Amino acid sequence: TTSASPHGAGGAGMEGSACLQLLLQRCREAKDCAYCPYSRFPVGAALLTAGGEIFSGCNVENACYSLGVCAERTAIQKAISEGHTRFRAMAIASDMSDFITPCGACRQVMREFGTDWDLYLTKPDGTYIVKKLHELLPLSFGPEDLQK
Repeated sequence: TTSASPHGAGGAGMEGSACLQLLLQRCREAKDCAYCPYSRFPVGAALLTAGGEIFSGCNVENACYSLGVCAERTAIQKAISEGHTRFRAMAIASDMSDFITPCGACRQVMREFGTDWDLYLTKPDGTYIVKKLHELLPLSFGPEDLQK
């Protein structure tokens, strides 16, 4: 993990901050660790916790395709295993010339931990767009729905 100074919870609060730059750097570094001999589609993710720590993850494929895991879920699982369950943002990097978004399974795993956190979708040239999780998974089902 890497600690970052907290600079506001929303995308607007992080724009141009050292925390955001570190988050973007860490997702690019994680991408370089991807194990993807079958798809040749490396992805890296970096997850910012509410406490300001950053957990990174990469995709890890398997010859039995269904046993692979995405970068986003790897980062979340690392954070959870260290006791973190509140998140502020995630940055995602690939080698694609366009922005990529998390798959449906990753969106649902993210949803377990709220809908109002920022996703920084990046391109290799350093540009990015910011989306809230609820924009990528509208009308979602979460833990609070089990209480109804």
